[in-house]
Formats: sequence, C-alpha cells, structure tokens
Amino acid sequence: MPIEPHPGTPRAPRTDARRNRDRVLEVAAEAVAEQGTLASLRDIARRAGVGLGTLYRHFPNRDALLEALLHQRFTNLAERADVLATTAPPERALTEWLYEFTLGAGAYQGLPATLMATLNDPDSPLHADCLTMRQAGGRLLEAAQESGRIRPDVAPVDLFALANALSWIADQAPTLTERREHLFRLVVDGLRPRTDRD
Repeated sequence: MPIEPHPGTPRAPRTDARRNRDRVLEVAAEAVAEQGTLASLRDIARRAGVGLGTLYRHFPNRDALLEALLHQRFTNLAERADVLATTAPPERALTEWLYEFTLGAGAYQGLPATLMATLNDPDSPLHADCLTMRQAGGRLLEAAQESGRIRPDVAPVDLFALANALSWIADQAPTLTERREHLFRLVVDGLRPRTDRD
C-alpha cells in the first residue's frame, strides 16, 4: 500500500508542470529579447504551447516572470560587487560595477523603467532582488566615499537612478548607444568631489 505524504509536506511539482514552466521561461527569454519587457504574455503562452492560465499559475504577473528571467543576473551583480570590494581600489570597484550594472539594465527594451518602478513597490517580485543588488552597489559607494574619491552627498538611490538613466537613454535612442561610454564617464566625473574635477 503506497505511503501517503504527510498533509503538511509540500509536493514536488509534477514533471509536466516543471516542463511547462521551463518552456514558458525559455520562450519568455526569447520574446523579451525581441520585444522588451512589455512582450505580450498571451503571445508567450501561445508560443510555449500552453494556455494563458498555465502561464499565470507559474507566474501570477509580469514582474514574477521578469524576476524569474532576471534573478541570476541580479545575483551575479551583487556577487560581483563583493568581489570588486576585495580586489580593486574603492573608486575603481565602484565605477567597474556601475558600468556593468548600466550594461545589464539595458539588456532588454523597457528594463530601465521596470527597474525604477521597483524602487517604491515592495510588493513587486522584482523588489527583493533589486534591493539586494542596490545594497551591494551602496556598499561600494560608501567605501569610495570614505576614500574621499566620491562626493559625500551621493546616495545609493542617486547611483541607481543615474545608471538607469544611462540605460534608458540607449533604450529610447539607440543612435546614442555608441556614446554610452562617453556618457558614463561624464556621470562618473560628476560623482567625484569638485577638487578632483578641477
């Protein structure tokens, strides 16, 4: 006689449910790369060969789907901040991390605006990962400020907003993408104390 699981024991997802979830994520990655973060969820479900209800069972809203797509990217950026903090001088650690963040925020059309929206939305599935990443960047900022190489009036949210603004510019005006490094250097220059810029 088969042993029934204890009522409080969570069941492992069925094989077909896991397969459906993986297929939705695979198709969503392609659709978001093609169409941006506002890609049609109905179209993603159709292309994945599942019903819209199946998609929503796995990902109750757009942010939940984006969180699943972006979780590893955010985790990598937070870990990268920790590595840079121990291997590079504070200002260089901050600027290298900020540049990598700027590139990552521009990975998908519409992503900069989505990331900014998470700032004041703790209910968003993206909020926790974004917060962890911003805190990692904040630690680099604090170290660079303590070294005297970055203005003391710059807050972590300023850094996040500036990096997203750079990504948003490239997102909205692809012709400026080739100017991204120059624009980035202008932003970094503005972060330095005035005596370092004179």
